[in-house]
Amino acid sequence: MGYSDIYDAWKADPEAFWMQAAEAIDWYTPPSKALFDDKAPIYEWYSDALVNTCYNAVDRHVEAGRGDQVAIIHDSPVTHSKREITYFELRNRVASLAGALKAKGVNKGDRVIIYMPMIPEAVEAMLACARIGAIHSVVFGGFAAHELAVRIDDAKPKCIIAASCGVEPGRVVHYKPLLDGAIDQSTHKPDFCVIYQREQEVAHLVEGRDFNWYGFQYGTDPVDCLPVEGNHPAYILYTSGTTGQPKGVIRHTAGQLVALNWTMDNVYNIAPGDVFWAASDVGWVVGHSYICYAPLIHGNTTIVFEGKPVGTPDPGTFWRVIQEHKVKVLFTAPTALRAIRREDPTGAFIKKYDLSGLQALFLAGERADPDTIKWAQEHLGVPVIDHWWQTETGWAIAANPLGIEELPVKLGSPSVPMPGYDVHILDEGGHEVAAGQMGAIAIKLPLPPGTLPTLWNADDRFLKSYLNHFPGYYETGDAGYKDEDGYLYIMARTDDVINVAGHRLSTGAMEEVLASHPDVAECAVIGVADTLKGQLPMGFLCLNAGHERSPEEVIKECVYLVRDQIGPVAAFKLACVVDRLPKTRSGKILRGTMQKIADGEEFKTPATIDDPAILDEITDALGRIGYAKKV
Repeated sequence: MGYSDIYDAWKADPEAFWMQAAEAIDWYTPPSKALFDDKAPIYEWYSDALVNTCYNAVDRHVEAGRGDQVAIIHDSPVTHSKREITYFELRNRVASLAGALKAKGVNKGDRVIIYMPMIPEAVEAMLACARIGAIHSVVFGGFAAHELAVRIDDAKPKCIIAASCGVEPGRVVHYKPLLDGAIDQSTHKPDFCVIYQREQEVAHLVEGRDFNWYGFQYGTDPVDCLPVEGNHPAYILYTSGTTGQPKGVIRHTAGQLVALNWTMDNVYNIAPGDVFWAASDVGWVVGHSYICYAPLIHGNTTIVFEGKPVGTPDPGTFWRVIQEHKVKVLFTAPTALRAIRREDPTGAFIKKYDLSGLQALFLAGERADPDTIKWAQEHLGVPVIDHWWQTETGWAIAANPLGIEELPVKLGSPSVPMPGYDVHILDEGGHEVAAGQMGAIAIKLPLPPGTLPTLWNADDRFLKSYLNHFPGYYETGDAGYKDEDGYLYIMARTDDVINVAGHRLSTGAMEEVLASHPDVAECAVIGVADTLKGQLPMGFLCLNAGHERSPEEVIKECVYLVRDQIGPVAAFKLACVVDRLPKTRSGKILRGTMQKIADGEEFKTPATIDDPAILDEITDALGRIGYAKKV
């Protein structure tokens, strides 16, 4: 069966489709049906089942005789260390940690905040929570104390599991002082903390509150998996970049198990036992879905990578990992690929490694510009698949489903909607627009299993944020269009669509044009305030290493390119060259913050920013082209 057969089969009978997908999961009590809609528009999946995530991700593989298979490979170029953990070892380690948590009073429904770097213990902590029915909330390691405090007050954890430090290229990030500062600031106080002491820095433990990772487990008994209801929350993940009260996206246990397992076969085309690598962080949704849960549920080997795409030690580090650990599928952000391409435009480092085992490269997290995809296709010689999803959905809304059928790749498109997602392009009034016409991307309710059922302790906010604007639909917050073949094009966040003299223009379309310039490695376009036209587009350009033209020449040529390919209506005249763009640690460009700087508005430095010093560089670059509005 091809993609359209499977998509049509889902549409004709969603209940049968998702019940069949559920057969791949091991249940204590199977669900009586798939969809529970009695609380619509808040929908639930497999609510009356009894199941355990940790059992499906770890124990069942050991019981099936695959305990000697490697479950986790830790590769850390920043600490010059590598280690492997088998499924058998993982089960014992997780059962021990879970037993210690339970002995200290952590029970089903209690929250546990996890604040750790990219080490296997972070994944073990997540699985230990799942084993006893505790609800974990992973906060990106190294997050500022204030932001961590806000999340402590929202989740009200009984316990916090942290590490003494994180390791970045050339520096150690002191986690424990940040954690202590957050607990001092927060109104809610955890009962206790468990600290994994790393050799790079041993942290001071607060007497009576803090416990050493190993000492904490000494003398306690390991525990078995606790069956929980299908609609029991597996985790809370706070959306990045939020100010004020954070939005806690929750994920129900059963729906996540079914959906993630389905994607490994059908989207990523990977078999149990194969090595799957999501080059992300456990603090982001990609890390939850595709470093921790999906690969282990499906019986794959997952890679926990502590490093960067460049500088650890060079732009060949991804290719070394693929060769060394026999990676079949790599999943990373376009930002990582652009960083590699910028330092190695000719692909010289790729040629140093044997990548014959690599089957496909998947991209998500930020729009993948056609030039980056073409560069990767040319140098890697494998399918390069852009796919689109969100923290809220937990897995791909649109993708090229390699495990079902490899569809033709259309540059600039994440391909087609996956089963479960009935995607519509709507105008402001909620009416469907014609093919090729841009509008708000919305998904007809109910959303499929594995997506957010609501927000943590905030049903009203869930309705207001996602469902009220277009009744009967989930509003994605993205703008784009569908072509005649049903391929989706995600052009911008709805708030990145700019209005130039009454014309609604996509910043994503302009970025696509700018990225096609041979000297441009990466770019961003924002809308800046203009008294005459309302808004004007402004481009920020990062140039390739070894570029030949001067920055002034590149800007001139880029202005011409946009005029030529989008038209004079874009009124694109403003651009500046910068060394780097401000981004979140997950690789998203902070366009909203850049817009505030350009418009001279007050702004709060986002907690998720990778390096706050970049904002000063943006201000300086605007000043150099005579565009500096004072705050």
